[in-house]
Amino acid sequence: MAKAVAGQMSGVAIQANLAAGKRAALKLCPVSRETEARLDRFVALLLQWQSTTNLIAPSTLTTIWSRHIADSLQLLDIAPSAQRWIDLGSGGGFPGIVLACALADRPDSFVRLVERNAKKAAFLREALRVTAAPGTVHLSEIENFVDSNPAAADYITARALAPLNVLLALSGPLISRGAKALFLKGQDVEVELTEATKYWSVRSKLHPSRTNPEGWILEIDQVSAKEAPSIGVASAHDGKRHSS
Repeated sequence: MAKAVAGQMSGVAIQANLAAGKRAALKLCPVSRETEARLDRFVALLLQWQSTTNLIAPSTLTTIWSRHIADSLQLLDIAPSAQRWIDLGSGGGFPGIVLACALADRPDSFVRLVERNAKKAAFLREALRVTAAPGTVHLSEIENFVDSNPAAADYITARALAPLNVLLALSGPLISRGAKALFLKGQDVEVELTEATKYWSVRSKLHPSRTNPEGWILEIDQVSAKEAPSIGVASAHDGKRHSS
């Protein structure tokens, strides 16, 4: 009986934390009521799937709105008119699904989510279905997707995927076709930029994160290779996702 009561209290505390996080996130990044409803369905689905598929770090479950959703929504402040997006290594849907939810009321908007893990790709497809958000999931290695000559995009995104020099190798062909990139990065972004510029000529701009005092959003609109990075692209984003 005591365990049941404790579990119920724990559940109430979790819901209270989620509600508080949601209020804070939507105050920082306001959305329409329709988008809010889509995001609610997305969060409910993620919490359901999290028990069998590791979509986000368990320690961030109760802060999903402030840690993950607002972090994704802030990209739209940088690119308010962008309609066509490609999210590389979509994982648990950040920022790709969140962007798709926010763009659902804008005609001709579309998000391509690229994910090589079959379980996560299945989750992403279900998330698009339950939210009725505009997008499609590509179960593919990023290199293969890029080589398939996908439809042109306005912006490419990646979050906690790989070091910058690897991201540039992955996204470079898309940027050369006219897309810009928005990469969510952590406090070591300057170190990553210094390393990347050994191999790449880059035109970039840093935007401070609105959700993380140590975070940055790196915007790139031009990139060209100086020489091939010494680290293999295929192995660099293998295994665990890169922390940001």
